[in-house]
Amino acid sequence: MTTPATTSAVGRNPFSRPLQYLALLVYMCFLAFPLLFLLSTAFKTPRELRSPDAGILPQSLTWENFTSAIEKADLYTAAGNSLLVAVTTTLIVTLVSLPAAYALVRFRTRLRAVATGWILLSQVFPFILIIIPLFLLMRNIGLVDTLLGLVIVYAVWALPFSLWMLQGYVAAIPVELEEAGAVDGAGRLRTLAKIVLPLLAPGIVATSLFTFINSWNEFFFALVLIQDPDMQTLPLALARFVGAEGQVQLGQLAAAALLACIPSLVFFLLIQKRLTAGLLSGAVKG
Repeated sequence: MTTPATTSAVGRNPFSRPLQYLALLVYMCFLAFPLLFLLSTAFKTPRELRSPDAGILPQSLTWENFTSAIEKADLYTAAGNSLLVAVTTTLIVTLVSLPAAYALVRFRTRLRAVATGWILLSQVFPFILIIIPLFLLMRNIGLVDTLLGLVIVYAVWALPFSLWMLQGYVAAIPVELEEAGAVDGAGRLRTLAKIVLPLLAPGIVATSLFTFINSWNEFFFALVLIQDPDMQTLPLALARFVGAEGQVQLGQLAAAALLACIPSLVFFLLIQKRLTAGLLSGAVKG
């Protein structure tokens, strides 16, 4: 006897699954092309880069662009500064936005409406409107040309969106779970630690990833607030490969940009496992 499910499975288009895989493959190639082009350019010789007849793939692999880029732009120092700023900003934003998001969702007060309005309003203003008063303020308190000043600016700028992200994760947790914990005799802190935090793991990971990548790649604030070469971040170091007359040292720039992508990719790969673990933990706890 043929069931409706069997009939629908038989009547399904046999080309639908291959077309789906083909569309996915095309999309992946579209996303991967800039990275592959960057990789190819980084290994080309200066002669190949100047030649109009050069193909997409390099004729011979050379590490000259990488060594020149590291020596010229002092990428080690710049990468260390960027890593310090990004990690510190991520920790501050996560530690501040986590309890704030929980309080905004669980406690219905007048402050909640004000905070929500501040979150939405802060996302409207472009950088250019605040950069001059921001620079004057940071100069008056002595935080220009310091990584601490950059961390403060990044944290304040990333906090509203991170808080907005975490609000959605907190709101998705049923309040009945916390009430059940209270009935079982668990206090507020134990309920938060044993029930809420495991369920919030995906949100914490997503917020940390967003904050880290934005802090790692940010250029405009660093360009205005940092003039000391020893304090420059990685995006500022990459800008050195563009000359005053618009001449770009393409090979060295591609090599430096490729090296700059590695920490973000590694951080994403490491945190992706924790994101999956957090999702599974939340499903079991719920």
